[in-house]
This record gives sequence, C-alpha cells and structure tokens, in this order.
Amino acid sequence: MTVSASAHGRVNLIGEHTDHSEGFVLPVLIPQATTVELEPRRDRIVRVMSENVEAGTWHEHEIGTEEATGMWTDHVRGVTWALAREGLLERGFEARVSSDVPMGAGLASSAALAVALLRAIRVGFALDLDDVAVARVAQAAEREMVGANVGIMDQMAASVGAPGEALFLDCRSLAYERVALPEAMELVVVDSGVVHRNSAGAYNERRAQCEEAARLLGVAALRDLGPADEARMGALPEPLVRRARHVVSENARVLGAVAALATCDLASLGELLDGSHRSLRDDFEVSTAEIDLLVGLVREQEGVYGARITGGGSGGSVVAVADAGAGHHAAALAVAEYEQRTGLDARILVPSGGALGDALP
Repeated sequence: MTVSASAHGRVNLIGEHTDHSEGFVLPVLIPQATTVELEPRRDRIVRVMSENVEAGTWHEHEIGTEEATGMWTDHVRGVTWALAREGLLERGFEARVSSDVPMGAGLASSAALAVALLRAIRVGFALDLDDVAVARVAQAAEREMVGANVGIMDQMAASVGAPGEALFLDCRSLAYERVALPEAMELVVVDSGVVHRNSAGAYNERRAQCEEAARLLGVAALRDLGPADEARMGALPEPLVRRARHVVSENARVLGAVAALATCDLASLGELLDGSHRSLRDDFEVSTAEIDLLVGLVREQEGVYGARITGGGSGGSVVAVADAGAGHHAAALAVAEYEQRTGLDARILVPSGGALGDALP
C-alpha cells in the first residue's frame, strides 16, 4: 500500500529567535509544500529518493544504524532514529520526496520534509501520534541528527498550522491560537537568493548566548523577562546584553502583532515588522547587507507597511505586509532593483497569483 502526505513551508510573520528561549512566535503557512509518497517494507531497510536533490538516486539505511552524513537524508535518518528510539518504528519503507519549498530560504523546508514524512509514516504504519507529537519528533530529528539546536516553531507550524491564519504559539507550553489574517492585508515573501543553513554554527551560537544570558540573570529562559527588566539586562556583558534585549523586545512585538491583526491595524503591524528587522540586524546580528538592501527596497514601495528578515538569518527570505492586491507589484519592483544591484536571483514566493488562503488546499 502506497500512502501520500504533504506539509507546507512557513513564513514567520514575527517572533524571530524567540522559540529557543521559550517565547512567542507568529508563523503563517505558505502555499509551497513537500510531499512524500511512502510504501512500507517488511524488513528494517529505509530507501529514500528526492526528485529535487540528486533526482533518481536512492539512499539507503537500516533502522537502528542511523548516523549523520551531512546530506539531506539526515532529515530522514533523524525521523526514523527518533521513532525507533520510542519503540514506534520497527519496519522500513521506500519513500519518494518532492517539494517546491525552497531550501536555504528560511522557510522551514526541513520541517516540511520531516512533518510530511511523519504524516506518511503515521498513516502507513497506523501510529498513534497526534499533531503535537509529530512536531516534537520532527524537532528531535533536526536537533539530534542534523545538528541544528532549533526551537519547535517550524515543526509546530507545519504540523498544526492552518491556511489563511497565523499561528500564535507559546513555545513553552505549546498552547496555540489561530489568528485570522485580515482580508485587507497581503503577505509578501521574497527569497533573497542568499542561502541560509540552520545547522551552521551561527544559529547554535546565538542560542547558546541566549541560554548563557538567562543563566546569568537567574531565569529559566529569556521568556521570563520583560521590558521592566531592561536595567538588569544592561548589566550583562556584550554581546549578551543585545541578544537578551532582542528576545525580550521581540516577544513584546509578537503580542503587539496579534493585537494589530485583530483590529486590522496594518500601520501598527508594519511598524512592528520594521522594529523586528532593526533588532535582528543590530542586536541579534543575523542579517546581511543583501537582506538589508532587499528589506529596504520592499519597504519603500507603495502599499507596503513594514518588512523584515525572516527565518534563522544569515540569508534567507524577507517578509512584508502590504495592502491586498499591492503585494506582487511592490515585490516585483523591489526584486528588479535588488537583482540589478547585487547580481543575485531573487524569487517572489508570496503572493503567487492569488490570496494565500486561496492558494492552499
């Protein structure tokens, strides 16, 4: 029996580098998705092939012998390892993967792969895994096999996110609320052409710095601090003071964004995105000159209220909010200028010919 399952990529509207400090995030699904076609086997062999990477080449491993290889298949090995560790997977499978979620664009392509694979395994082997459990297994695979010490935002967005809505997620309790996207608003997502990799050292370094800042301040995580703790944070050594300041201010911006969406206050929402980018650029230091340029070019277009880098940083994509119907034209103007000035190939991913909700199944 062959089963098929899919999972969408996500763009994080706001709430960057807060999930690993148990904070708040606000991701939104994008139309692009990863699909896995899976057929169970009777033995413990796993064979997987991607139509996007090394098309036609099959990779093989045996359940219980998983080791990191540095290849894309580590995401698959991580999933089978995590399931086998819990006694949930004893038989192998063959799987074909196809995806239009761009890799290295900061849009959670790895989470989409892991969640799509887990959904296919859940059906193919009749596993008793709810959507939150799927997200937890996908996170464990990314952290312990791939080597990226990620929070759980991407996996939760891919597993429980819904079309046409933002997912307001508390990364400590995993409580979540679905927040409708106003009809008057259009999301804009542009891949900068600068590749981002979660497993790169900068991401893990930033997380370690946040954990050290929390330790020095005597709290379990930076989530436990608020704007009133600014003086305490000011006593931290550099760069920890700036890392902590970003996380605390970003959590506040997420709460503000939820309120702005509820009242369709696009001007306030845009200001929050602009503030998020400044904080990620100056305090968290995860932007690049190319991203800063693209953010500025998108931001200056008519009908755009705010723009920022999205994803882990050091490349990836830009997200912006615009008047409904104005997003694609604004993005096209910005991309044309960006490509002329940088020589890079940028891609407009959202909007893609229609409203986000209409583009999703």
